Amino acid sequence: MRLPSIIRRCATFHRWLFSLLVLLAVAADAGAWWNEGWTARKTVTLDPVAGNIGEPIGTAVVLLRLYDGNFQFASAREDGSDIRLVAADDKTPLKFHIEKYDSVLAEAYVWVRVPDVKPGAPVTFWIYSGNGGDAAPGGGDVKTTYDPETLLVYHFSDTGGAAPGDAVGGHNAEGAGLSVAGSAMGGGMRLTGLNGVVVPKAPDLVWIEGGAATVSLWLKPTLLAPDAVVLSRRDGDKAFVIGLNNGVPYVEVTGAGGSQRTKDGTAFEANAWHHLAVTADGPKLTLWVDGESYATLATGLPTLDAPILLGKDKAAEGAASAPAAFVGEVDELQLAKIARPAGWIKLSALSQGGGDKAAKVVSLGENEAAQHQEESELAKHVSLITDISKDLTIDGWVVIVLCGLLAFIGGVVAVLKLLYLNKTNKATVAFLKLWPDVARNLHVLDGGDEEVINSMGGKAPPHARKLLKQSPLYHIYQSGLSEVQDRLASARENFQGLSGRSMQAIRATLHGALVRETHKLNSQLVFLTIGIAGGPYLGLLGTVIGVMITFAVIAKSGQVEVNSIAPGIAGALLATVAGLAVAIPALFAYSYISSRIKDSVSEMEVFIDDFVTKIAEFYSEPNR
Repeated sequence: MRLPSIIRRCATFHRWLFSLLVLLAVAADAGAWWNEGWTARKTVTLDPVAGNIGEPIGTAVVLLRLYDGNFQFASAREDGSDIRLVAADDKTPLKFHIEKYDSVLAEAYVWVRVPDVKPGAPVTFWIYSGNGGDAAPGGGDVKTTYDPETLLVYHFSDTGGAAPGDAVGGHNAEGAGLSVAGSAMGGGMRLTGLNGVVVPKAPDLVWIEGGAATVSLWLKPTLLAPDAVVLSRRDGDKAFVIGLNNGVPYVEVTGAGGSQRTKDGTAFEANAWHHLAVTADGPKLTLWVDGESYATLATGLPTLDAPILLGKDKAAEGAASAPAAFVGEVDELQLAKIARPAGWIKLSALSQGGGDKAAKVVSLGENEAAQHQEESELAKHVSLITDISKDLTIDGWVVIVLCGLLAFIGGVVAVLKLLYLNKTNKATVAFLKLWPDVARNLHVLDGGDEEVINSMGGKAPPHARKLLKQSPLYHIYQSGLSEVQDRLASARENFQGLSGRSMQAIRATLHGALVRETHKLNSQLVFLTIGIAGGPYLGLLGTVIGVMITFAVIAKSGQVEVNSIAPGIAGALLATVAGLAVAIPALFAYSYISSRIKDSVSEMEVFIDDFVTKIAEFYSEPNR
């Protein structure tokens, strides 16, 4: 094997080795543990494909419903303050907050912000728990869970009759309904038609004409009345109303051009939860029901700077009486200053709704327990070696670099040599299968036809000849036959057989071929012997220089303490470790490769004896 070929293969091996190390690093990173203070975790998979969501989504706030079937409450604190959400890289914390956590009832509602959700690609992340120490403060931040486009969020959780509080923008409500403990998502609010909730006016809640906005909420009507108003906003002669007309959801907008209402569709049934959303995007309003487009209006928002009423409506100017009020439960009211994309609306409806659909879109994996003892010991060991390397002198680093170069070259040579031996062994096995048939009658090769010789008398098919060329026995076979054919050609019709001198010449040729094949098998092994012999000496040189420098520094400073000696000695010994790390693998590889080469040489010697015997049998000079 020529040196340029070795260099090219070394480069190829280097690229392959680098790719392997990258893959191992990624695999090790995937199996890493975010923080050893936490003892339990499990994967959470957000799968838009399972919800048949093909539209853009973007950043989403997803609800995790935890119960004793998918979460071990015993592994977490009683208030859930040790819960953490971490991205799939096991490094990046995710923004989240806990709406409700009840370890006694084994029930929790956790909202987590998942960045950049694609419609056709599942997203995985981790939920950690099990930190019983004082070092883990309560996790979660309501405001940072939502994006800046979110203006208002009412969870209606545990209001106890008080007015709902805004989780993000400080737009706390005035007035309240009846608090409901077990609503769509934790706590909710019941509206009786006599009460309602008022969201006071605020500068950031102003709607401008033709602007963008999103209103979304969950509702469960208990009484289906005509034109029951769920949410309204009136400012003079302009108005925006969401309601149910005998269970049929609608949106009505009143502006300069008069009033417009969406067309009737399928009606809601009583006592069933539904997700209702309205998006305004320029000159178009869309009404969404349970994540699907229900109706549209070819008009935009009017300019409105008035309070928002939930569960009631004030009378329009000139009206005789106020419209009918909504009777039922509401939960999770959200307002945004942008028109949320269709995928976002559908994902919200599916993931928050509970049941089988939510379980398919948001699923939790198996529990994983930490194994910090083994990992921390390994990490400490690696950290200790890293600390030792900091005390290496320049001479020590030079030695380690040289040892690394020897290890790389030796490893490349060992791998390439093993591949070469495997190839020659496979070819030799194929040759020995054909040889007995040829050896029975060497006269089939007497014609001197190169095609006949190369095909071993027609025994080797064309596709097998490329393999046979890799065998040292095939090369020796061709050398021997070449000698016989030369003598047959020179004697022509007067050939009386091979004399003793001719047989000696043929044997010498075969042994010459044996030597050449042996050289091929042993080529480049010198790099392994250099690693075996030179690695320890290089390491010893680095250690001696390091120790010498350490003692010289001690002599100058006059500080004879263990703390001043130990780091330098430990760093110096690292060079010896590097030398032995080169020599030991090289020794094992050299011993194994040498034994394989000896087997191949012995096989060639046996074949030569057999070949010479067959030549003597078929071409020997007759007795006189």
